[in-house]
Amino acid sequence: MTVPALTLHPRVTASTQDLPDDRDLASRALAGDTRSFEVLFERHAGRVYALCVRMAGDRQRAQELAHDALVRAWERLGSYKGEAAFGTWLHRLTVNVVLESARSQRRREARVALAEDDDADVGGAPELAPSDVGDRIDLERAIAKLPRNARQVFVLHDVEGFRHDEIADRMAIAPGTVRAHLHRARKLLIAWLDR
Repeated sequence: MTVPALTLHPRVTASTQDLPDDRDLASRALAGDTRSFEVLFERHAGRVYALCVRMAGDRQRAQELAHDALVRAWERLGSYKGEAAFGTWLHRLTVNVVLESARSQRRREARVALAEDDDADVGGAPELAPSDVGDRIDLERAIAKLPRNARQVFVLHDVEGFRHDEIADRMAIAPGTVRAHLHRARKLLIAWLDR
């Protein structure tokens, strides 16, 4: 079974609203009906992309991650059992795609740093661009400026509502580390937004 041709600019039409519910569409897609998967995609692409933007902090990277998540959803559609809403299943799958990508990127950066024998801090916080007096950094831009782990923990906990232990399991870190990243993220956001 090949992945249907999809773009991240879904068409929402009256016909997609009149189609069956997500569970039925997932069942049809699993049986090979690519149009059913396209409808599922059209219904959920915006939320998948928004989650990726929040977690990745970069719109171009988020586009790639959202596409990866939707391809993974097509490939793993057989694991959707219909016990939870399709959107919930897709949300968890998307979070896993973003976290796996971040882990892979960290490993690549660590290998490059070792190869170059560079003592530079690979995971340091990005510098905030100076802003005009009176301008305020909006929340989305501030979240995007957070260090990667702090941003991911903040989004998973404060935006998406995951518990500390769930985040720790997903990110393969200790719950205390989750709390430390969350504290750092909140502290940085408060400082940046109070300017």
